[in-house]
Amino acid sequence: MLKKSLTLMVLMSALSCYAALDINQASEAELDSIKGIGPGTSSKILLERKKGNFKDWNDFITRVQGIAEIKAANFSGEGVTVNGAVFKAAPAAKK
Repeated sequence: MLKKSLTLMVLMSALSCYAALDINQASEAELDSIKGIGPGTSSKILLERKKGNFKDWNDFITRVQGIAEIKAANFSGEGVTVNGAVFKAAPAAKK
């Protein structure tokens, strides 16, 4: 019983450490802590966000220069969300 209790406590602790970071609410320091986002990119994000919150990932990619689907997928993998949503790549076009 003690092992199960300890395991549960460790799992709960691990889950609380990995919380999503919403791009519309993140501070400059929080953005800089994301792998792949440096001071230049975080400045671009904050500048665009002053014009209005990002509606979705497509809006984010369109408005922030230098962000493409690959970077968006990487950021999402690091725990970044846009309005609580993770990035989902557009389906490939059928031939």
